[in-house]
Amino acid sequence: MNEAQPTGQTATAQDDRHDYLPGFGNHVSTEAVAGALPIGQNSPQWVPFGLYAEQFSGTAFTAPRSENRRSWLYRLRPSAEHAPFTPYDGAPRLKSAPFDDVPPTPNRLRWDPLVMPEEASDFVDGLVTYGGNGDGETAGVGIHLYAANRSMQDRLFFSADGELLIVPQSGALILHTEMGRLDVAPLQIAVIPRGLRFRVELLDDHARGYVCENYGALLRLPDLGPIGANGLANPRDFETPVAAYEDRDIETQVIQKFGGRLWETTIGHSPLDVVAWHGNLAPYRYDLTRFNTINTVSFDHPDPSIFTVLTSPSDTPGTANCDFVIFPPRWMVAEHTFRPPWFHRNLMSEFMGLIHGAYDAKEGGFSPGGASLHSCMNAHGPDVASYKKAVAADLAPVKITDTMAFMFETRSIIRPTRWALETGLLQDDYDRAWSGFEKGTPA
Repeated sequence: MNEAQPTGQTATAQDDRHDYLPGFGNHVSTEAVAGALPIGQNSPQWVPFGLYAEQFSGTAFTAPRSENRRSWLYRLRPSAEHAPFTPYDGAPRLKSAPFDDVPPTPNRLRWDPLVMPEEASDFVDGLVTYGGNGDGETAGVGIHLYAANRSMQDRLFFSADGELLIVPQSGALILHTEMGRLDVAPLQIAVIPRGLRFRVELLDDHARGYVCENYGALLRLPDLGPIGANGLANPRDFETPVAAYEDRDIETQVIQKFGGRLWETTIGHSPLDVVAWHGNLAPYRYDLTRFNTINTVSFDHPDPSIFTVLTSPSDTPGTANCDFVIFPPRWMVAEHTFRPPWFHRNLMSEFMGLIHGAYDAKEGGFSPGGASLHSCMNAHGPDVASYKKAVAADLAPVKITDTMAFMFETRSIIRPTRWALETGLLQDDYDRAWSGFEKGTPA
């Protein structure tokens, strides 16, 4: 594989290079071979080196300029060069909207970590759907976990249904994409645009993590409002890959998720053959430890919205199709305040995961690699042990350390799949977390 350097420098064939460029919605230009990018015209009659120009659009052509996302790719062969797709029978536990195989449940649900597979299983075949909502085309999300023990070999994957937010929990990954390479480890995330082909290579014996498949508006940074100019995730910390390409004439399987099911075709070469690209639609990664946490410095527990990393807005202002929220290490200094998450009933539905450590609102049962679901308007909050510990705590400043939980929060009911409701990983005693509270004694 020819790894790239930034525009204007000589390409190199060192396989261990993985440079990145800043850019979250910014226009980026990068080439693996100097002179591969056309200058002044996106699709000239003759592209340098006989490459083929292809526009990769993530929004409608006529979307407002501020919303429009697209990039120009210059590749060895047109991506249109392939045989018809046929149904693919792998990944039997990967599902998509509409999530209607079982009725939705108002019950609070929690799962033990997904078990690593015993048989050989790569990222695609290791995907398991826990639930989702929406129509699978214009709104909603699909929520999946993956457990894999092998790299993808001579096969690629892409979703035509939505962009993929990948949250590794255990095991580092290399995402070889059409637009370059992303190395992603636990405490980092990656977003793969809808329709972009990629291959997942494992750097460890096993890998496990979470995936949010976003069917709605593209993820972007939330507005900061009264926070002002600084705080939360900073645009400069999002990284896109430099151009890299594979010139390999080898039979390659391409699997796509389209209309809620998987399809496959075979191509006689690697489609990861983009020599240069420019635009504002690209895969990107973000290091969660760079998040600038905002918190109270006086009293009251602030809403979890202050921990929003990315948001997919809906047609209702302030009510997201999906928010990606994290609960990172942070100082707690509030006075006269119950500091953990309080008891609440929420319009939004919340799917939580834990990357590492412990979650401050649960004393046990919520393990790294596990998950929980608290649905719209159903009460939840700290368990008995966490509550008693919090109300008896000395309210001196204390730092929460060694933790990273997150939440996919969405405006629509998350409908669990049949597998999620019937798997042995589902904890049938989760409701006991709220048993044993003593009755209040008003005067």
